[in-house]
Amino acid sequence: MTIRQEEEKDYQKVFQLIEEAFREMEHSDHQEHFLVEKLRKSEAFIPELSLIAEDENGNMAGHILFTKLKIENGSETFESLALAPVSVKPEFQNKGIGGQLILYGHQIAKELGYDSVILIGHENYYPRFGYEKTSNFGISFPFEIPEENGMAIELVKDGLKNKKGIVKYPKEFGID
Repeated sequence: MTIRQEEEKDYQKVFQLIEEAFREMEHSDHQEHFLVEKLRKSEAFIPELSLIAEDENGNMAGHILFTKLKIENGSETFESLALAPVSVKPEFQNKGIGGQLILYGHQIAKELGYDSVILIGHENYYPRFGYEKTSNFGISFPFEIPEENGMAIELVKDGLKNKKGIVKYPKEFGID
């Protein structure tokens, strides 16, 4: 498996891959492929953190996107990253590709100077990569979710220390 930065020529294939990856998922609004399109055009987009996994034959197997988000608490604002979505084509699922994309993405994010990542995801999947409940850091979401599904990771030691507040998503997520 090779992981590389997404290029403009990949956009249509990535769109199809994401749609396919979420087609059968019950906890999906099936809009993830449209969200990625919107985020690419936003100020939150970081080209180096839109990543593709390809097999040895150059077949696109997965995609991951990290975008900028903020943590706000009235008087202060902190930068972080949103991880959304992680997409793996059905025929490549359950082979560790999503995990490789997550770990590689963490490495690039850290090199770019980001301290943390926040996500909403499956409570049995993300903790294996070091994610823990956002409530442990004093971080909450602007809407109701089960506590175990809101997670964060510190990419550097104390990356979320004293950065309490509410997650503020880019407007492209459609969350106010």
